[in-house]
Amino acid sequence: MKHSDPEYARIAEKGTVLRCQVGSGVHGVALDGQNDRDEMGICVEPPEYVIGLRAFEQYVFRTRPEHTRSGPGDLDLTVYSLRKWMRLALDGNPTVLLPLFVPDDEIVAVTDTGRELRACADRVLSRRSGHRFLGYLRAQRERMEGLRGGKHTNRPELVDTHGFDTKYAYHMVRLGLQGVELMETGRLTLPMPGPDRTWLLELRRGEHSRAEALERAADLEERLTWLCDHSDLPEEPDRAWADRWLVDAYRRSWDGR
Repeated sequence: MKHSDPEYARIAEKGTVLRCQVGSGVHGVALDGQNDRDEMGICVEPPEYVIGLRAFEQYVFRTRPEHTRSGPGDLDLTVYSLRKWMRLALDGNPTVLLPLFVPDDEIVAVTDTGRELRACADRVLSRRSGHRFLGYLRAQRERMEGLRGGKHTNRPELVDTHGFDTKYAYHMVRLGLQGVELMETGRLTLPMPGPDRTWLLELRRGEHSRAEALERAADLEERLTWLCDHSDLPEEPDRAWADRWLVDAYRRSWDGR
């Protein structure tokens, strides 16, 4: 896979401005001994990959081969170019927003540019983020209910044990909880606060039923739908600021090479 080429690895390593955990551990809902580690990085690529003919959007590293499920202790790392990360963040991608809010002890590497980016979360966020959380939540709920086509599980062992994919269900409810929090406060609390985190851990362990998970997801979907129209967040992110900041960040990075 081209995104895993050594050339891309060198660009990602040399240009990284922020790298952190973004998986279950950072949400506070990892089960002991059962989780891989998901990390996300953001890097400034060299000028020839921005204004020349070469291209770099992301570097991907996986301990396991492509199309093979990760297991306990495996690392899944994606390092985006700063420009691509910003495009995804302005569009409200739920996972891409996480580096803005992870606690300091989950940060693997950070530069002044990365710190500056984390300090500007309010310029990136908008109600568009709520719509993206809502879209993912709704799609996952409809797949669990059989209302939408597409595979909703690759964990037959969980289905055999609990009657449904408890990890898929956990992700569905988590998206609703975090989408609501983001629209209500403009922040994400990581790890997740106590009562909700406890409920999600219980769901992952099969201590809540599929019907309970779907009911909670439906309630969160209703709340999030309302917030997408009534949140105090702006309707759109500050793209003019993002454009100016990106140009300045790239220039400063290249001047310091």
